[in-house]
Amino acid sequence: MEQPVWQGSSTFNPGQTPLQLFDTDPIFQNDADKVARFCAIRLGYPQMDVELSSGSFYACFEEAVSTYGNEIYHYKIRDNYLSIEGSPKDTPLNNRVIDPSLSRLVELSKNYGTEVDVGGKVTKHTGLLPLHVGTQEYDLDQWAIDEGITGGIEIRRIFYQATPAMLRYFDPYAGTGYGVQSLMDAFGFGGMSPGVSFMLMPASFDLMKIQAIEFNDQIRKSAYTFELVNNQLRVFPRPKTEGTLVFEYMKITDKYGNHISSSTGSISNVGEVPYEEVVYSHINSPGKQWIRNYTLALAKENLAYVRGKYQSLPVPGAETTLNQADLLADARTEKEALLTQLRDMLDNTSRQAQLERKANETEFMSRTLINVPMVIYVG
Repeated sequence: MEQPVWQGSSTFNPGQTPLQLFDTDPIFQNDADKVARFCAIRLGYPQMDVELSSGSFYACFEEAVSTYGNEIYHYKIRDNYLSIEGSPKDTPLNNRVIDPSLSRLVELSKNYGTEVDVGGKVTKHTGLLPLHVGTQEYDLDQWAIDEGITGGIEIRRIFYQATPAMLRYFDPYAGTGYGVQSLMDAFGFGGMSPGVSFMLMPASFDLMKIQAIEFNDQIRKSAYTFELVNNQLRVFPRPKTEGTLVFEYMKITDKYGNHISSSTGSISNVGEVPYEEVVYSHINSPGKQWIRNYTLALAKENLAYVRGKYQSLPVPGAETTLNQADLLADARTEKEALLTQLRDMLDNTSRQAQLERKANETEFMSRTLINVPMVIYVG
């Protein structure tokens, strides 16, 4: 079977590309034949035959446009994923400006808030544990089972301490507890409101008395404390009366299952970000130049595979060797260089790179303005 050879011209019609991704775009239709002729001339036509048909050039052109769009959208996904994760995945993001959002950062901060007990998004529950005379050890996992809680609990706080000192401290403003009533009478305040005793007993007096009570309890009495290991609670001192211990806890299912969204209509990974194929007519001149060069590299690679089937061809009186190896090496080098060029450009236009460039520009501008003489205004 004779290998098709480029005839010097072509006429593109919709449906002639393998995937038909851009066939309905009038600008793509207009450029397809121009790009095919450009590649053929760069490959040696008309001085030598180019063993590619118009369909081969169209396929390379379509792949180059798709590659260009995919590289750009991969960069956009990487640069904005934190802002778009969790958003609806049924609305295409092509040609839309994505404003940076703190929504995901706020969600992350809620998890930290949960751990340090300053907010968060996990509900804390209150539990009541009966204390029995002479019993020091209590199984809180068993308590959860008895309460019908599945999945376990995480204890956040235990309320087990002595009665607050203030409850054992008589109100000095009412003239009780420390015999200040006679003192008030001596100063002529006996018939007045008890609150006037503040003039003789300042707030520092209250603080010292409360501290004295607390120190007395710590030194002279058995300290109220507890030990919690793997939800096994041991209280000190040994209870001497029946009572109830209060504690706060979180359900394990709430804490570690709350971060998993049940919505199936939200973006959950980079493969679900709704970017469609790039619109060829929206690509600017630098982008189209990149596409032409990448199409040429693909066509060169394709031609190398075709010529690789024949190591040499007989000609009258001699034999000629085809340049398959050179074409293949050049094509791969050019493809890699073009992809590196495009990715470098995208990295240099990322939000981070632009902010760094703007910061440097502001710093250099400030240094320049320092040397500008300041006008002294005389009113």
